[in-house]
Amino acid sequence: MSGAGRTTDLTIAARFCGPAGSGNGGYTAGSLAGLVPAGTDRPVIEVTLRHPPPLDVAMKVEHVRADDPSNVSGHASTVLLMGGAKIGEARVCEADLEPVEEVSTEEAEAAMTRFPGFVSHPFPSCFSCGPDRSKGDGLRIFPGPVRGDRVAPVVASTGVPHRSLAESSDLVDDGPPQVGLGTAWAALDCVGGWAGDIGERKMVLGRMTAQIDALPLVGEPHVVLGIPLGSEGRKTFTSSTLYDSDRRIVGRARHTWIAIDPSSFR
Repeated sequence: MSGAGRTTDLTIAARFCGPAGSGNGGYTAGSLAGLVPAGTDRPVIEVTLRHPPPLDVAMKVEHVRADDPSNVSGHASTVLLMGGAKIGEARVCEADLEPVEEVSTEEAEAAMTRFPGFVSHPFPSCFSCGPDRSKGDGLRIFPGPVRGDRVAPVVASTGVPHRSLAESSDLVDDGPPQVGLGTAWAALDCVGGWAGDIGERKMVLGRMTAQIDALPLVGEPHVVLGIPLGSEGRKTFTSSTLYDSDRRIVGRARHTWIAIDPSSFR
């Protein structure tokens, strides 16, 4: 790629699948976002996924300058490549990601019992929301509708990151470790799909824009929420927010989902 900067590799392990045989969109996007030269502590990163991310395969990551002749966007970007195919690309952007209004842990726990994916799930082995994943393996985020008088429909779930997902710790005095950026983005991913009714309208993540204020702590209960923002043709738009046990915002995201034939992933 003409004018590209330094390169590295990114491999999505099979554990972090979404559809069978493909990387979880949020996990892949967050892993790529972590490789973007941001220049700030809490950047807003936009990741566009153009092909299903393969599993257990080293993909090449290239950093492309804004003035590269091949860069039609005019923005510096970090590109994920497999052979001649562009799997995805990420860039720092300016976006006002409005948080989804919080609900209590009790409301989120009650909503989980109404998770539509317990009855029918397009991707039951999904790392983020798959009911086939055991405790300590997947995130087991099961967003169900929150009942009550609300301006917009909300789905919510609780989630407690398992110690097997620990990747880093910036804490002192033997404080709890944190999960990695890929896991944080994955927690914000599928809740948007269920807010957009993925059970009835089969979709995959096409674009995700997120800001992570703090990496989730292992063993700490969190609440994650999603709302629909409308649709246009094959595209569905949603938003999500992740709160910690002190009701502080951990991260927020906006998504674009693309309607697909789920059999193409089997």
